[in-house]
Amino acid sequence: MSIHKVKIDLNGKEYSLETGKLAKYASGSVLVSHGDTMVLVTVVAAKTEKPDLDFLPLQVEYRVKTASVGKIPGGFLKREGRPSDYEILSSRLIDRPIRPMIPKTWRFETQIVANVFSCDPNFDPDTLGMVGASAALMISDIPFHGPVSEVRVGKVDGEFIINPSSAQLKLSSIDLNVAGTDSSIAMVEGEANEISEVEFLEALEFAHENIKKLNAMQRELADLVAPVKREFSLNEPDAELVSLIKNEIENDLNDYVHKVTNKTERHEKRTKMLEMAVEKVKSVYSEKEDYVEAKMAKTTSEILSKLEKKAMRKMILEDSKRLDGRGLTDIRPIACEIGLLPRAHGSALFTRGETQSLTTSTLGTSRDEQMIDGILPTYTNNFYLHYNFPPYSTGEVGRMTGVGRREVGHGNLAERALKKMMPSHDEFPYTVRVVSDILESNGSSSMATVCAGSLSLFDAGVPLKKPVAGIAMGLIKEEDSVAILSDILGDEDFLGDMDFKVTGTVDGITACQMDIKIEGLSIEIMKNALNQAKVGRMHILGIMNETINAPKEEMSPFAPRFTIIHIPVDKIGAVIGSGGETIRSIVKETTAEIDIKDDGTVIIAATSEEAATAARKMIEMIIKNPEEGEIYTAVVKEIKEGIGAIMEFMPKKQGLLHVSQIAHERTNNVSDVLSVGDIVEVKLVEVTSDGKFRLSRKALIERPEGMPEEEYRKAPPSRGRDFNRGGDRGGDRRSR
Repeated sequence: MSIHKVKIDLNGKEYSLETGKLAKYASGSVLVSHGDTMVLVTVVAAKTEKPDLDFLPLQVEYRVKTASVGKIPGGFLKREGRPSDYEILSSRLIDRPIRPMIPKTWRFETQIVANVFSCDPNFDPDTLGMVGASAALMISDIPFHGPVSEVRVGKVDGEFIINPSSAQLKLSSIDLNVAGTDSSIAMVEGEANEISEVEFLEALEFAHENIKKLNAMQRELADLVAPVKREFSLNEPDAELVSLIKNEIENDLNDYVHKVTNKTERHEKRTKMLEMAVEKVKSVYSEKEDYVEAKMAKTTSEILSKLEKKAMRKMILEDSKRLDGRGLTDIRPIACEIGLLPRAHGSALFTRGETQSLTTSTLGTSRDEQMIDGILPTYTNNFYLHYNFPPYSTGEVGRMTGVGRREVGHGNLAERALKKMMPSHDEFPYTVRVVSDILESNGSSSMATVCAGSLSLFDAGVPLKKPVAGIAMGLIKEEDSVAILSDILGDEDFLGDMDFKVTGTVDGITACQMDIKIEGLSIEIMKNALNQAKVGRMHILGIMNETINAPKEEMSPFAPRFTIIHIPVDKIGAVIGSGGETIRSIVKETTAEIDIKDDGTVIIAATSEEAATAARKMIEMIIKNPEEGEIYTAVVKEIKEGIGAIMEFMPKKQGLLHVSQIAHERTNNVSDVLSVGDIVEVKLVEVTSDGKFRLSRKALIERPEGMPEEEYRKAPPSRGRDFNRGGDRGGDRRSR
């Protein structure tokens, strides 16, 4: 195979596609380079068709080699393992715009693999992976209705930037991944700082201008390679069979589409129609030689689905009536409830129609931060959201073996929607984890997660800047007839031409995710969808605000409370102790969590006032200098008969309780009065010039009645090292 390379200038750097040099056994292989970032994308299709499959067998994998940034993987194995969330999300960014471009009847198992082999922090590799996937398909023998390209859009100081660097993204008010063909936008995913609908459309138009340049480059490469596309079965159903099924179920289908508004009832009605159709087909075709009952039943089900889809779309376009009886802009009934779970720090139940999310918010400390070790320098997150979609939420039985890609994607979208409104760590020094469990699902459970997440954060006392809500929009388009649907159902998502999720506050958009299944979607239609989504979002926010519109003043009694104190920087070592011994002992004794910053800020987290107070006092005792006349609670560390007892009266501070200062009466044997481990109150009576401490127990004991004052035994004057208990053990101080 000849080596071919095409290139353009993008952001002042060469952007190139090269094929014919690497991975030549693949059906298509393209090395995408921008700056020093290089992504090798391969596509392979199996040689044998699997006609019995009822779905497009496409698998997309995006992998990052840590060597690409000169790092060795962390952990014990020191090699790349399961894909990270970043890799899963990047795989989805490739899959979603590519999948609609492959013919629906393609039944050859197909795998796209994008490997990041070199990564320049100025050029994000995930968009390169998507462009490479399209280019690899273009030059392969796989049928593909491309090209399709993807770019990232940022906005800094009022200027849009294409494929911004990580440094620029930190300053950007927009972070959008946009994919598209020459004629339309195919996918959008990203977040923003409460931008307006107008600004959102401007970002898409800017992205589309650059997408066309990348598409042209892909065509140039495909012309150089001149691939021959593989023939495959169109699997068009027999017209006579379609007519037979349609005539058998026509009346029932009409009732099913126009009169059955409940999801469960629709499922039951559809099952009966399918049984009717299968029996009819069996009675007509069973005598034919090539008749296979299982195969014919599958074909019948596929035909029924197409008839159902056509009827539903016709009803929506002609009657402006939805599957559940709603109008195009109607939002399903909404119910909000907070504080359901007494032990959770914050909880909320958000129900919209037949979709329901039970969401919790948990407050933690800096120890609960999530460490991210990837191709970027290691960093931590103090806010993260997890989304769970169990099979019972759709009334099904399924294996629960781990988090799927859909759950990672939906959770990421909801996290992006909320994190823009989270307070800064200085304002609210907690780590916050939000978990959404979908209990029922019939459309837009990710948007229910956003709403429930906002409510649960307020319930936990998190000072969210503003409430956030989300809504999923749909589209039905047949030639010039267009219907935009607010708050779509699951079936409307399946039969429709667009799934457009928009989240935001009263002041603007914070996140979005859009997948378009058709070409030629105009900016005007998108504008109308955005405006309709805004109206729906305001409606939902109004209902949410009736339940709670500000953070609770009192947090859960089970949530940690922070006590912040400041200590001298030169005392940090004393509080930590050798090998962390001192701070570990404080944590063990008080159950509080303690975090010490380099500037001397000490954050004490505890679930009770008593634990926080105890930890604070212990720290203050460590940094406090001993003062004469102060009373201390001391522990007997050692008994020295004839001399007295060695007492630890402050952490790491020891002094001598002389035998003469134990009691008013003469003490012949120290062990008759004190034992190692005893806790007694003592008074610091003297700090000697050389830093030694003299303690007295007698000074705190009332003189026995009748004992003349002149009989008090007095401690001998301090001499030498005998009273030093700050480190030296001292010698025998008995008078001779």
